[in-house]
Amino acid sequence: MTHRARVLAWMGWLLALALATLAMLAFRDQLDKAHVALLYLVLVLGGSATGGRAVGLTLAGLSFLAFDALFLPPYGTLAVRNPLDWLVLAAFLFTSIVATQLLDRAQERTLAAQRRASEIERLSVLGAETLNAGVATEALDAIAEVIRSSLGVERCEILADDGAVLARAGLLDTSQFDEAAAGLAAWVAERGLPAVLRGDHTAQVGSEGWESQKDPWLSQGDVRVLMVPLLARGRAVGVLRVVNGSHIEIGAEQREFLRALSYYAALGVERVRLVAQAERAEAFRQADELKTALIATVSHDLRTPLTTIKALAQRLALGGDADARSIEEEADRMSRFVGDLLDLSRISANAIALRIEINAAEELVDAARQRLGGLLQARELRVVVAEGAPLLLGRFDLVQSVRVVVNIIENALKYSPVDSVVELSVSQRDDLLLFEIADRGAGIPRGEEALVFEPFYRPAGTRPDAGGAGLGLAIARGLAEAQDGTVLYAPRSGGGSVFTLTLPSASPPALEYA
Repeated sequence: MTHRARVLAWMGWLLALALATLAMLAFRDQLDKAHVALLYLVLVLGGSATGGRAVGLTLAGLSFLAFDALFLPPYGTLAVRNPLDWLVLAAFLFTSIVATQLLDRAQERTLAAQRRASEIERLSVLGAETLNAGVATEALDAIAEVIRSSLGVERCEILADDGAVLARAGLLDTSQFDEAAAGLAAWVAERGLPAVLRGDHTAQVGSEGWESQKDPWLSQGDVRVLMVPLLARGRAVGVLRVVNGSHIEIGAEQREFLRALSYYAALGVERVRLVAQAERAEAFRQADELKTALIATVSHDLRTPLTTIKALAQRLALGGDADARSIEEEADRMSRFVGDLLDLSRISANAIALRIEINAAEELVDAARQRLGGLLQARELRVVVAEGAPLLLGRFDLVQSVRVVVNIIENALKYSPVDSVVELSVSQRDDLLLFEIADRGAGIPRGEEALVFEPFYRPAGTRPDAGGAGLGLAIARGLAEAQDGTVLYAPRSGGGSVFTLTLPSASPPALEYA
């Protein structure tokens, strides 16, 4: 009820009391005490129903005095001739006060029920707007508009935790508050606490659990901007900012409702963030598929010209051309690079054909030594197997596993001093075969351990003549994981690197006797 309505209610009911008293005075000799009491009680109830408890209690008091002075002898005084009349007066006053209190309580409950119904309706509208919006940003705009209309403010904005405006509703010009509000919004997002900005640009912050507190911090002063943290799973994901051209009135009863609205806004911000992440992931996936397809296509198309170049180089070598040998070596190097690219694309597409069988670890090591061939003529590869250890068997593809070991050893030979020894140790731990290749190279820089298995990775400071394109370890891990194994890196004590190939172990097959 507005101030003007309250004044009119007071004036109207006081005038009604005066008119009713004058009317009853004209027929005082014909009226019984019960008639007077009932008429005054009707006035008290009417004033309580329309003007509130204060009007009802005031009418009850004035009616009590008028009843005593004007309708109970001796007239014109507050004295009572008949002692039983005190009982009539007390009963009237008690009934008027109790009726006023009960009516006021019933009205408060009715208003509370209406507010709850309105809140439920707005929350249902908010949920419907959120679900009906097909695009995440449109849902957030709908949430902002429902919050603005629910709180009766002129502008509502939903900000991300970095201050970016995700949604807004309302046309109020907020430029006068933008500079101060920007820093305050960052503080609210960081601390997860609400804050207000007043018309004189002073700020005040609330405390945790502010929505259930009864302190008047939100109502004191000329509050123009209210900022509430948007919390999801215990962390602030954004800020709800409401702005009004005049004082923002949010009582204690509205704070819980505001908390519910802010929770919907937090869910909307999370939805926008998750959609953006999904879109980025899909873009990366499509780019990766395009890259893989491009590499496979280009690599396949390069095989024919490389074969032609090598054939021409061999023909020139037979003719005595001194440069033909160099051309043939570079063609072989390019052919290996193209082969690695094709293998990498097949691994990415899970198109590697594997023949998983029970094989001996010793057989794998011997095959790897043979494949390395000339590389080991000037370098030393030391194979370490525990003495007296039983025959170590594993379940893997021998050809592809040999390639994994060869790639790792070649990498160790490239990046370690020529006079150092590369060690290959074989052991079994639980249900895994372990092939550990240790070198005395420079190792992997701290923080780049996860990058060593990425395609085309080469540590900073790598010699230009080290050879290779950074595909060997990526192919090695891909082939190992395709066999339920993996390749791990660890720094070596004293300097260098240790790469460990793990493959599933196997038990010797049972012998059958005739």
